[in-house]
Amino acid sequence: MLEHISHEELFAIINEVERDPRVTQRAISEHLGISLGKTNYLLKALTHKGCIRLCGFARHPKKMVNAHYALTKKGLEEKMRLMSHFLKVKESEYNRLKKEWETLAEKRAKSSAVPIRQ
Repeated sequence: MLEHISHEELFAIINEVERDPRVTQRAISEHLGISLGKTNYLLKALTHKGCIRLCGFARHPKKMVNAHYALTKKGLEEKMRLMSHFLKVKESEYNRLKKEWETLAEKRAKSSAVPIRQ
């Protein structure tokens, strides 16, 4: 269910729930700049996967004010997995850009004597 979803969005949702368990879907949506429907979908997917759980939920509409989310042990493990993936991607991007910078610096050094500031 989560395979096709952005790692960054899942990580951000987990962070929001961890930061404030009483956060609303609307607040998450506004803070992350994603639609309310997508926020609802992501929270349901994370709940289905066992990463978060909805607590304090009662069927009475006025009781929804007591509802909150809890990050589970599996959710914490998923957060660590996503963070590891995110760091690997960023490290790869950094190394690629560094190599590209060095190549450009070499080309510029060969074509002119003007130094490049880093």
